[in-house]
Parts: sequence; C-alpha cells; structure tokens
Amino acid sequence: MKKITLFCVAIALLVVQAPLALAAEPPKIDGANTAWMLTAAVLVLFMTLPGLALFYAGLVRTKNVLSVLMQCFSITCIVTLAWVFAGYSIAFGDGNNWWGGLGKAFLAGIDVKTVKGSIPETVFAMYQLTFAIITPALVIGAYAERVRFAGMLVFSLLWLLIVYCPVAHWVWGEGWLQKMGIMDFAGGTVVHLNAGVAALVCALVLGRRRGFPETAMPPHNMTMTVTGACMLWVGWFGFNAGSALAADGSAGMAMLVTHIGAATGSVAWLVCEWLRYGKPSVLGIVTGMVAGLGTITPASGFVGPIGALAIGGAAGVICFFATSYMKRALNVDDSLDVFPVHGVGGLLGTLLTGVFASAAFGGVGYPEKVDMAQQVTTQLVGILAVGAWSGIATWILLKLTDAVAGLRVAGEQETEGLDTVLHNEKGYNL
Repeated sequence: MKKITLFCVAIALLVVQAPLALAAEPPKIDGANTAWMLTAAVLVLFMTLPGLALFYAGLVRTKNVLSVLMQCFSITCIVTLAWVFAGYSIAFGDGNNWWGGLGKAFLAGIDVKTVKGSIPETVFAMYQLTFAIITPALVIGAYAERVRFAGMLVFSLLWLLIVYCPVAHWVWGEGWLQKMGIMDFAGGTVVHLNAGVAALVCALVLGRRRGFPETAMPPHNMTMTVTGACMLWVGWFGFNAGSALAADGSAGMAMLVTHIGAATGSVAWLVCEWLRYGKPSVLGIVTGMVAGLGTITPASGFVGPIGALAIGGAAGVICFFATSYMKRALNVDDSLDVFPVHGVGGLLGTLLTGVFASAAFGGVGYPEKVDMAQQVTTQLVGILAVGAWSGIATWILLKLTDAVAGLRVAGEQETEGLDTVLHNEKGYNL
C-alpha cells in the first residue's frame, strides 16, 4: 500500500512539473519563417540598391546622376555601421517607452542561437537594418542636386540615430505608441511619414535649386527611373509581407493588398494626369505606383482587398494633387517629390488603416473594446507625434550639420554639377 502511495505521488509531481518544463523551454527557430525572412531582407535591401538609387538617379539632370547614386550607396554603408554601433539597440533594445537604451550596442547578446519570435535574432536585426537604410535614403530626394556630400553624410547619420531609431522603438519596439495600440504594419509612420516630413524641412532649409521654378529641370533618363521603379515594386513585397515576420496568412494578405494598392495608385494617378493635362506620362504612372505602395504600407497587414482598392485609389488622387500644389502653388523645391508622395502617403495610409481595418471592410478588426473612432484617434496621435518629432529634430540637425560640415554647395558649383565638383567624375562620357 505504501509503495502504491509513493508511486501515485511521483506521478502527480510529474504531471504538475511537466507544464512548467514546457513553459521554460526556449523558443524554437521555424525553418520556413526563417527562409522567408532571409528572402524578405534581401528584397528590402534590393529596394535601395539598386531600386531607389536608379529611380532617383534617372530623375535628376545628367550632371548630378553620380551624386545621387553615391548618396544611396554611402548611406547603405554608414547606416549599417551605425546600426551595429547603437541603432539596433536604440530601436529594439529593452529600454523604456521612449528608447531602447544601449544594452544591445554592438549587437551585444546576439549570436547564432538567439531567437526573436520564431526566427534568429540575427535575421531580425538584418531585416530591420534594411528599413533603417532606405528611410534616410528616401530623404535625399528632397535636397538632390544641391547638397554637399560631407553634409549629407553627417546629417543622415545623426538623423538615423536621433529621429529614425527612437520612432522605430515607439511603434515597433514595445514603445509608447505600440502600447497605445497604433496600427502600423510596415512603416507608414516610421518610414514614410518620418522621411516625408524630414524631406519637407530639408527642402525649406536648403532652399530652391538655382533656376527653380523658372527653368525646366526634367528627368535626364526615364528608362533608368522606370527600371528603378520596377525594382521598388518587386522589393516592396519583402517590405510589407516580410513585416509579418512569418510565412503565414498575414504575410500572404499583406503581399496581395500591396500589389493591389500599387496597381490602383498607378491607375488613379494616370487618370488624374490624363484628365488634367490631356496625356498620361510614364513619370506619372510610376510615381502613382510609389504613392500607392507607400500608402498601403501601414495598412498591409490589417486590411483586405476592398481596403487596398480604396487606399490605393485615394493615394493616387491625393498625392497627385499634393505634388502639383507643392510645386506650382507653393514653389517648394522638394526635388523628387518626397513629401507629397511619401509624407502625404504615409499620413493618409496610417489614418485610413484605422478605418479599413474594420471587419466590415474585410480587415482583421480592432482589438477588444476598441471601435473605429478610437482606433482612428490613436492613428492620429501617432501621426502628430511622429510628424512633430521628425520636423523639429530634423530642423535642429540641419542647423547643426550646416555649422559643422556645411549643407549646400556654392552657386557656381551647383551650376557645374555635383558629379564633377564633389566626385571628380562624370556619369556619361559620350
């Protein structure tokens, strides 16, 4: 009888301890998710090099084509070093509601066995690095053809660490906006609104290019621009679907609505241009695509096809008129239309995410005890906070950079072209 009692006690102890043992088991790496995220990281890097580089380079004049390519390439390099040094820690470290701290500086504590969710943390850090690269690279479109190379490097480095990384922590790194419940699946606030507002401030602080708006400054190579645009479209699948951090239904829907948003934005822009000017342009259709992609980005993991159609259509129309208004009415020389496309698109997409995430429109629905009005209010708080931080901090950093390294080239240097003046090279020797 005593032996039976001891046996029953042992069995009971095993039953009680088994769940505890399972709970203590470290997270496991999922091979399928890891393979997809490795692919997604490559796709997002492909968006900057060569996608954005070619897209922007084709839009400037012949004498400045190399300067833009150089800026995109060098930003990729310096952001990578800054990300290792402190950027990843600030964005995704275990800090507080405002920043991640420096506990993961130099990627401390990350090795081949470290797991983030169901993927290696090395893959997560690399994937997020590609976002950190493209965001300051977007900003260069605002001051193209007139910025000093040294000034661009100093400003981009400071902007990454002081503006981008804290905002990434607020929204994606367990910061205050994430805890408030903001919906930003892939970067409507972190990437597009952030970069767009910074671009507007840059354009205002640096001033117009010589001859703008009286002198026509058409793109020098539309073939190059369309090639880059096509690369952006393909790479954007890694940008949005990859933000699911898994190979699952959420990634599949994000990929589908991303494509719908891009196509709808292109068609909407084309129609607006056709009706207003009598002819549709190649530049218009690819710009509409970028507007559609940027606007669907925050919503991509939360909305269905109906939401994608509405958001993409709104992007094409609103960004078209925003671009025209800035150049023709305000005479603001945002050289490559970063603010009206990415800034306005990011704002619009973030706000409309709060609407079309509703299950009534085929979206994923809202958290428990949250309705559409509450979610839209949260989205608006995020927009205002990120816009204000980006705008104020960018202005301060531009003034600091100008004092330290100088921002704008001299007038005669701008006339000669940045390729020769800053790099002693030419894009074309024909």
